[in-house]
Amino acid sequence: MSLLRRGTARLTPGQARVRTADGDAVLLDVREQAEWNAGHAPGAVHLPLSRLAGGAGLPASAQGRPLVVICRSGHRSRQAVGLPAGHGAEAVDVKGGMSAWASAELPVVHARGSSGRIA
Repeated sequence: MSLLRRGTARLTPGQARVRTADGDAVLLDVREQAEWNAGHAPGAVHLPLSRLAGGAGLPASAQGRPLVVICRSGHRSRQAVGLPAGHGAEAVDVKGGMSAWASAELPVVHARGSSGRIA
């Protein structure tokens, strides 16, 4: 079984925002710490792909919930939804990642909480 069971569809940033805004799913950002600090989606949960690939478990707030996985461009998030580790969460990824999120003019915050950019 994989850590994240890959969904068949990839979501657009707008679809991801809708899916995670009402609490139905958790937005899981798999970028590295410096990227996260530079700017991330409000309400996202952070777990770098490097830690996920190393066997780290999902944060408590993401356990047992559907996941919408995001990175910078959509490449790492696509990798993340197929990692083997045995937790079995349902997951889809965001096509175009945070680059597409920011281009769609969706909100981005940085580590101190104010408007940010992506790295």
